[in-house]
Amino acid sequence: MSAEILAPAATGAGPLFEIRGLAKSYDARPVLQGLDFTIERGESLVILGRSGSGKSVTLRLLVGLEPPDAGSIRFDGIEIVGLPESSLLPVRRRVAMLFQGGALFDSMTVRENLSFPLREHGGRSEAEIDERVRELLSEVHLDGIEGKFPADLSGGMKKRVALARALALRPEAVLFDEPTTGLDPMTSASIARLILETQARRKATAVIVTHDLALTRAVADRIAFLDEGRFRFLGPLAEALSSADPVLSNFLAGKEEPQDVVAATRRASSAASREQQLFLKSEIVSATSCSRIQTPTTSWPRSTRSAAATDESTPPDIATRTRPSALIRRPPIPARRWP
Repeated sequence: MSAEILAPAATGAGPLFEIRGLAKSYDARPVLQGLDFTIERGESLVILGRSGSGKSVTLRLLVGLEPPDAGSIRFDGIEIVGLPESSLLPVRRRVAMLFQGGALFDSMTVRENLSFPLREHGGRSEAEIDERVRELLSEVHLDGIEGKFPADLSGGMKKRVALARALALRPEAVLFDEPTTGLDPMTSASIARLILETQARRKATAVIVTHDLALTRAVADRIAFLDEGRFRFLGPLAEALSSADPVLSNFLAGKEEPQDVVAATRRASSAASREQQLFLKSEIVSATSCSRIQTPTTSWPRSTRSAAATDESTPPDIATRTRPSALIRRPPIPARRWP
């Protein structure tokens, strides 16, 4: 199986990835609900969607970092769902992943970070590794920083080094998880240019999860808009930009959701967490409701006691103030004799 996976298809025919019925849940909460799509060779597919919609989960499933609950993932014609870890390693030689935070080893220099996958897969001398590290840094326009540590690098430089490491084994596909998160617009534009350069130079397939609409417009051949566990839209960028779907068009324009969608989301959220909502409401009521708690101020002469204080259960000459009674539950004030 491993040798079959290692060797690219002789004809290069058909899609690189073919996904059918992909489903994934966490703690009984469905995240992906039967995705069906393909990823063509050499294309740039951008996966968009709200936070928490399952975009990054989809990437992890594609490279075998997590198993799906149901469905099929075929890479270059080979089913990878259910493969043991040893058989997935050859797949990961051909499919690299750029993690959102870069995932650089803080205790290693840039050279050591880039050489790590080269040593893991073996077959290279130290001289060859050094040459490959220099090539990779040149590709991402960071020549001469081999001796620096990640702490010495800016956010954009860390992303570039992480991209260089992802390209170390010359993968056929690169999966990008939020490659421009936390970067300024100019640095984000440089990352977009690197993605385009990588595709042009290597004819690589790119799958990009992002919220960056400028990056989307720069690199996307097709857009997949993930909503409620399914792709609400899957097609060319031009069609997405001219779509009449109000949710998609508002997302691409960076506008608020239509009020009817917002209301429906709130109703669903309220129904899903009824007990939490009721608990929160009770806490709010408790915090705002007040009762008069009797607090003695001082001891006055017996002659100043009011007629209402003749009952021994009621302290004389008391001052009252408001206090949230439900938050501070005290036992009744016991009967007390005054001088």
